[in-house]
Amino acid sequence: MRRLFTALSASVLLLAGFTACSPGEDQPPLVVVTTNILGDVVQNVVGDEVTVVTLMKPGADPHSFQISAREASRILSADLIVHNGLGLEVGLEHHLDAARRQGVPMLAVGDALEPPAPGSQAHHGHAHGPPPRDEGGAGNPDESAEAMPDPHFWTDPQQMITVVRAISEGVRKNVRDVNERAIRDHEYAYTAELVALDREMGEAFSRIPPERRKLVTNHHVFGYFADRFGFTLVGAVIPSATTLAAPSAADLHDLTSVLNDAGVETIFAESSQSDKLIRVLADEVNLDVTIIQLYTESLDVEGSPADTYLAMMRTNTERIVTGLSPPE
Repeated sequence: MRRLFTALSASVLLLAGFTACSPGEDQPPLVVVTTNILGDVVQNVVGDEVTVVTLMKPGADPHSFQISAREASRILSADLIVHNGLGLEVGLEHHLDAARRQGVPMLAVGDALEPPAPGSQAHHGHAHGPPPRDEGGAGNPDESAEAMPDPHFWTDPQQMITVVRAISEGVRKNVRDVNERAIRDHEYAYTAELVALDREMGEAFSRIPPERRKLVTNHHVFGYFADRFGFTLVGAVIPSATTLAAPSAADLHDLTSVLNDAGVETIFAESSQSDKLIRVLADEVNLDVTIIQLYTESLDVEGSPADTYLAMMRTNTERIVTGLSPPE
């Protein structure tokens, strides 16, 4: 009898432990976010009302980062998954598809934006899907994947105002037991900060003469930024909106010609990508350029100049002004 009681007790404890680890109504509301830039924005919108889990680590590349099996399992218990969309998170597509099949509510914030107008610098027509493989295992995503709009809308604070509105609506609609009034208050407060950021950036860039507002970066990431603040995208070391592509010898030759013709003196590297290719290019063709690092696709660790979205944009603004302003 004592053995039976012990066995029953162990079974009850095991069942209780399993229930506690399983998603359920007694667990706090959970929003899972793919990229750390969106993770910071979502946290500002929800405040302390909801638990926010961000999958992408600081300094990672949103085009290619992966997640653990534990993280992949956890997203299935989310009240809402917030992701960039527009083909950005290639490395997570199968996990997002699995969550979608399980009925987890999804919010692709890129879908809330108006597509860039043809001819704008945010409408490259580049593909962002996984690269096709040739017999040697190499590939270029621009060769066969479906062309999609530029996914880097966060470089324009005005676009992010629309994103914040979409996040607020998505949370209020899908997250259980959420305080809708508090979410709206957070939405309005953060929107005011974005409006102030946009104004600050415009005022700072007004100090750069129009003929010097020329950008060269690792890859095409500043289309929305260029349209908003009157810059010209002269070229990119990787001639694509995804870092999964690779430049050919002809691409680098063309870029060199463009840089010389445009009189570019500064190339902007990206914090989530090595600047080795840029430095090799500059050395090989004897380009006299300054290389300045920007935070483009990922936030950095806490305490860095780019540990929040607002800090990242202000840091980039300062560095772009420094890099493109005429010598004193």
